[in-house]
Amino acid sequence: MIRLFRVYVPVGTITLLVTETILLLTAFCVATYAVLTFDPSIFLLYDGGLLRISLVVVSILIGLYFHDLYTDLFVKSKSILLQQLTLIIGTAFLLQGFISYLDADLRVPIRVMIVGTFLSVLGIFCWRVFFCTYILQVVNRDTLLLLGASPLLRDITEYIRKHPESGQAVAGYIDDSTETQTEVPGCKLLGPLSTLEDIVAAVRPSRIVVGMSERRSRMPVNRLLELRFTGHMIEEAPTAYERICGRVCLKELRPSQLIYSGDMGPRRSNVLYQSLMNRATAAIGIVVSFPLILLTAIAVRLSSPGPILYRQVRVGLNGALFTIYKFRSMRVDAEAGTGAIWATKDDPRVTRVGRIIRKIRFDELPQLFNVLFGDMSLVGPRPERPEFVREFSENIPYYRQRHCVRPGITGWAQINYKYGDTLEDTICKLEYDLYYIKNMGLSLDSYIIFHTIKAMLLSRGSQ
Repeated sequence: MIRLFRVYVPVGTITLLVTETILLLTAFCVATYAVLTFDPSIFLLYDGGLLRISLVVVSILIGLYFHDLYTDLFVKSKSILLQQLTLIIGTAFLLQGFISYLDADLRVPIRVMIVGTFLSVLGIFCWRVFFCTYILQVVNRDTLLLLGASPLLRDITEYIRKHPESGQAVAGYIDDSTETQTEVPGCKLLGPLSTLEDIVAAVRPSRIVVGMSERRSRMPVNRLLELRFTGHMIEEAPTAYERICGRVCLKELRPSQLIYSGDMGPRRSNVLYQSLMNRATAAIGIVVSFPLILLTAIAVRLSSPGPILYRQVRVGLNGALFTIYKFRSMRVDAEAGTGAIWATKDDPRVTRVGRIIRKIRFDELPQLFNVLFGDMSLVGPRPERPEFVREFSENIPYYRQRHCVRPGITGWAQINYKYGDTLEDTICKLEYDLYYIKNMGLSLDSYIIFHTIKAMLLSRGSQ
């Protein structure tokens, strides 16, 4: 895995993105030489041809991303893949039509577009099938050798089994115990600790992940030290969990790991820069989205009796309370008989207009004013109600620590996890929040915003 934007990305994803970019550029350049009657070099080098082709290539790559073709790298159905590619190419043609209205000089000639897209579909389809059958087995495998059989190692193994696109593979585990309750499900026991060196030589793992339940007097420190000095990568299970799963594990998190961590906690320079960028972006966002804000306000007013804006007290930076603004999507008496409760799927309290604006996230547009006032950030942990915060703080360790940064309209937990309505969901989202706090920065914020735009356009994650 390669770390980009403070996020670990599988090597297979990067390889596929680079090779398909080259393939698309080649397809359109070949189409240029095959179709144009005059010297194609003049079109490419002096008539802006490379820029025009680059715009088409970028639109196709974005289409591949929006169809999750850089998330799920495996071709499960060739017919579905062909349908997706056809739809992506159709969208590229529509964008070309839109570009021609803006500036005809940026449009790719129709004959080049037809031949280039045909070659692109054919090339990507064949390359994807070949890539997932052969290449992916080579470039997308980070082989792990597990030392021990702790519950955390079981979680890592289960995550890898459910997410083959992560580019990880477990060769097996080494442990002295043969009891059933200490086994790692779905993972082969390779031998006892005494055979560590022999197993490492036979397996040749990319990393050795140490997760022994009882370390005292059992940890082969000297032998691990020798392996480390011979070039083998060795990491603790919590570190591997964070790298692979993208969240901090609470099960085995010790206070010392947070206290002595060089990365944990927001840096003052990052907070200051984020605050300035947030307010500037919020001001621009309010101006640009004002027509949408006005139309949404009219729709809410006409849909049901009650105020246009929904005001609610939330917990912000350092536990301070603030009022959050949203477009009202529920009936006025939604919590009259129940008190504070989580929203649920197909919530009967939601109005017809409210259901629509929730799907496209327009109900959260007024939160740009919260960002402008300094109560929130564009990116950060989700702001919760005081009633829930008191309950979570009593039952979940390290929950209060998520308030060391401003809450956000979107966040790492929001793009990686569903809308949670249970205590287990809250714990999982806290793990994502702690990962964000530990790695927060402009690059990670940009990554989250980019994925949030995708979720908004595809109406994902709304409740």
